Amino acid sequence: MHERLLSVRDLSAGYAGVPVIRGVNLHVDRGEVVSLLGPNGAGKTTTLSAVSGLLPALAGSVEVLGEPVTHKAPFRNARRGLAHVPEGRSLFFDLTVGDNLRLGLVGPRPGRRAAMDRALEYFPALAPILDRRAGLLSGGEQQMLAMARGLVTEPRLLIVDEMSLGLAPIVVERMLPIVRRVADESGAGVLVVEQHIHMALSISDRAYIMSHGEVAHEGPAHELAQRSELFEASYLGDLGDAAPS
Repeated sequence: MHERLLSVRDLSAGYAGVPVIRGVNLHVDRGEVVSLLGPNGAGKTTTLSAVSGLLPALAGSVEVLGEPVTHKAPFRNARRGLAHVPEGRSLFFDLTVGDNLRLGLVGPRPGRRAAMDRALEYFPALAPILDRRAGLLSGGEQQMLAMARGLVTEPRLLIVDEMSLGLAPIVVERMLPIVRRVADESGAGVLVVEQHIHMALSISDRAYIMSHGEVAHEGPAHELAQRSELFEASYLGDLGDAAPS
């Protein structure tokens, strides 16, 4: 039986009481990579913000690691094992790489050193530049740092918003497989929003396609990868024009 790490049921959320997403249902199990796809404005980032407790639900529910998410104290969600790598990276540019990583460390000192070492195993390019200020890094190095800062918390559920934003495709090709490796090696569940559709599907177990604030299609990643009409309808037109899955 799969261990359910994230369960989203009939979720509606938005801003100033106005829903951006409506009736969203999705889940992520242990060791699973799930992609959340769709055009700009589809509601993907809003969904992630509600999942991590940064945004309150207007209706429906979110459970992370078997407990309801609370937006009033989102740090409690992090303490339970959720890590959110946001769009835009949210680094402290005046701090060094090492200091940015240490901000994510928790627990006894010996365990912190081990967690840092494990995160750097995924991104060894960061090891020689631990004393460099984050603001002096390239875009690719900054994204590695954002991911590594999430991983030093040793999350059970990792959510990643637009990891490839502003990066060259060749850099994305190197970084996305790390998401797959994290899930396989640590057993963490991963929910990833990604604009490079086929790259995302290639490392995912399942995927959801959002359109106009709702989940329009879902299924195994390898099956959705064969249905180009779904993505053409989603990104270029109305998903209602596509045949149901």
